[in-house]
Amino acid sequence: MFRRTKSVSFSIGQLTFGSFALLLAMIAMTSIASVVAIRHIDATFAELQHLQSLGEAAEEIDRRTKELRLAARDFVTDPAASGRVKEAATSLSTLLKNTRLQLAPEQREMIDGVSQRLVNYEEGIERITALISRRAELVLALPPVRGRFEQAISDIPDRAVARQLFRAQNQVTAALLAHDPAATEQSARLMKSVVIDDPTLRGATDAYADAVLSISSTEGQIARLDREVLGTEGQMISRVTDLLRDLGDRRGRVLARDFARTLASDKWQSILLGFAGVLIGLAAALFVVRQTVRPLKAIATAIRALAGGEKDTSIPATEVKNEIGDIARAAEVFRRSLVDADAAREAAIRALAEQRLAEESYRKLFEGSVEGIYVTTPGGEILNANPSLARMMGYGSPEALIRGISDISHGVYLDARARQQYQQLMQRDGLVRDFEYQVRRRDGSILWLSDSAGAVRDDSGAIVRYEGTVRDITNQKRAEEAIAEGRRLLQLVIDTVPAVINVKDKDLRYVLMNRYMSGIFGIEPRDAIGRTTTDLMSRYGAQKTDENDRRVLATGKELGFYEDEYRDSSGNLRYWLVNKLPLLDAEGRVESIVTVALDIAERKRSEQEMREAKDAAEAALRNLRETQNSLIEAEKLAALGRLVAGVAHEVNNPVGISLTVASSLERKTASFTAEVARGDLRRSSLTDFLEAARDASGQLVANLNRAAELITSFKQVAADRNYSDQRTFDLGDLTEQVVMSLRPGLRKHRLSLNVECEPNLTMNSYPGPYGQVLTNLFLNAVAHAFPDGRAGTVDIKVRAAGADHVEVIFADDGCGMSLDVRRRAFDPFFTTRRDQGGTGLGLHIVYSIVTSRLGGRLDLDSEPGRGTRVQIVLPREAPLEHAKEKASVA
Repeated sequence: MFRRTKSVSFSIGQLTFGSFALLLAMIAMTSIASVVAIRHIDATFAELQHLQSLGEAAEEIDRRTKELRLAARDFVTDPAASGRVKEAATSLSTLLKNTRLQLAPEQREMIDGVSQRLVNYEEGIERITALISRRAELVLALPPVRGRFEQAISDIPDRAVARQLFRAQNQVTAALLAHDPAATEQSARLMKSVVIDDPTLRGATDAYADAVLSISSTEGQIARLDREVLGTEGQMISRVTDLLRDLGDRRGRVLARDFARTLASDKWQSILLGFAGVLIGLAAALFVVRQTVRPLKAIATAIRALAGGEKDTSIPATEVKNEIGDIARAAEVFRRSLVDADAAREAAIRALAEQRLAEESYRKLFEGSVEGIYVTTPGGEILNANPSLARMMGYGSPEALIRGISDISHGVYLDARARQQYQQLMQRDGLVRDFEYQVRRRDGSILWLSDSAGAVRDDSGAIVRYEGTVRDITNQKRAEEAIAEGRRLLQLVIDTVPAVINVKDKDLRYVLMNRYMSGIFGIEPRDAIGRTTTDLMSRYGAQKTDENDRRVLATGKELGFYEDEYRDSSGNLRYWLVNKLPLLDAEGRVESIVTVALDIAERKRSEQEMREAKDAAEAALRNLRETQNSLIEAEKLAALGRLVAGVAHEVNNPVGISLTVASSLERKTASFTAEVARGDLRRSSLTDFLEAARDASGQLVANLNRAAELITSFKQVAADRNYSDQRTFDLGDLTEQVVMSLRPGLRKHRLSLNVECEPNLTMNSYPGPYGQVLTNLFLNAVAHAFPDGRAGTVDIKVRAAGADHVEVIFADDGCGMSLDVRRRAFDPFFTTRRDQGGTGLGLHIVYSIVTSRLGGRLDLDSEPGRGTRVQIVLPREAPLEHAKEKASVA
């Protein structure tokens, strides 16, 4: 009995991977062999480059050696060239050190020997330098010796000896000029061998000859060193070039032979490995074809038979356990699917009938929908639309709509930017929900639409059409606009009310606030929405509880008016009369809280001031009560204590002086009476008494008049309203009359007074107080606006301010007021000229008359260096209450 051997199946991936792995192994072997060869070639090439660099170094050493020898030769003949010798020696030494680093250890002895020769060369240069310096000293010492020698020759009578010495001297000079040490020495010795009887000449000749011999000896030593050291050592240094060249040539020939052998070996190795790789590749390809292509071809034949209608055709290789088997099994499944498809075809026919029924239902829904339905392209073309959309846009049918609009971006959208935003949302999200925009109907009217749509994309992801529905929300938008307009009008109305009005939700957050209240908190109304009272007040460090709001939420009832207080954004304590009431929803639950608050700070302040005035009035002087009432009614009332102190201070000066004068007069009178009683009255005593009485009387009259004027002013401060009657007058004529009375006072000052009055300004008021106002303003300007007598201009303008008021502008171009002075200008007894007799009541009287008697208002504008401007607005008819007061006083 035989056992069937189990066949081994490889997958297509395994076969392909094995083939490529084998091929890659051959490529790797070839690459490794190539890398080894390339590394050997690279090392050979690097050594060749090194030899080339050594050759270049040898050439450079040769060039530097020649430069050194030339510099040394020049130095021997010209000692000034010593710098070139040192520079050339240093450069050659550096080059030798660098070249030594590039040589092998056994080759560096050659460079070390050259370096020692270079040291000997440099030592020879130093010795020659010393000899040249010695020669220079001897040459410098030669002229004096030669001069004595020539003088001694000229002094001897024996001319034959003289001529012989001159010839010897000429020979010495020629030898020195020729730099011939031997000839110089020979001439000098010849000169010493001349027979000379004169001891002076003998001494001069020997000295000159010895100097010349010293120079000749030094020249000989220089020549010997030049020949023995510079010449010999220089030649030995030059030999390094030949040695380096010989070394490079020998090593180059060895490397060339090695390089040729490496190239030949790599060539045959590459040929053998390449041939082996081709054979292995062909074997792998045949194996892959046998295992994959043939089974696939059989499977393809079976599939073509199936496609031709032979459903019983069997599929081969279905038992193979690899990808080919998977393909065969898939083809078998396909075959079975074809068999099952016939059975499913009839079922598909039935499903098609049902689909047509569904499409009919969709068509009815599409055409009968109340909302508009559309299908458009991204380019703006309408592909389909239902009748509702056509009617919505003013067309009789969807076909007319499609024909009438070629591009919805320009034919439908009122704003093209809305279409761009629609497309951007579609591109980003693939849909839009409740996208609102305006469209233009066929008749030109405008509609608001709410669009909900989705994007349909193709296989590549590009949008091919938009499908969606639209609703006509024009009426809804109009209602929203009406609500918004109502809220705007409501906000405008409550913003005009000079009281705090706000609405809070159940969480005690603001949903409405008027501008008056926003000014209290120092915030814009829109920025306060959604925030609580604690949030707003904590910005500037204040706080307030919400207890009353919570009571309204708990009880659902109005609280009624009550008083409350808290600090505003400026830190001022504010007093309010507040009421809170709930707003209920349809089920009777509290939906929001409405708060209304009236500012009662003035009332509180008036009550407080009245209480303080009442307490202070019990201790005040009776003749100051009217002044007290006038100051209490003023907006910037000072304390009554300051008023009394001002009265006491102002009245005390003239009264005190009068009391002193009266006391002195009393003593003088008593003394005079005593003299009269004794009967020893003298004429001089009588004269002194009369002069003292006259002086005292004058001082008493002057100071008492001053006191009377002050009391009159205090009465004016008290706003005595009995000194002028109300009558009808022309304001322009009255102003001209007052100004006419003021013009004489301009003679002492360099001032000009200009008046401009609008005609026919009839008033029913008090002309006396009005004249007092102009007079006080003018006198105040003269006293304070133009110091040191400087020139200036005062302008008075009178004109109508509406139908019921007039405006008076009093302005000067004087020095102006600082901020502190301007703030306290109308306070009683405030003055900047108290040391010059000012009382500080002038402008306060103006303020009291304008605001109380005349019933007007006053505004002061001034800056340092820019003058002062006072604006007075008066009613054409004085307030009735002043007339009633006058009648009651009468």
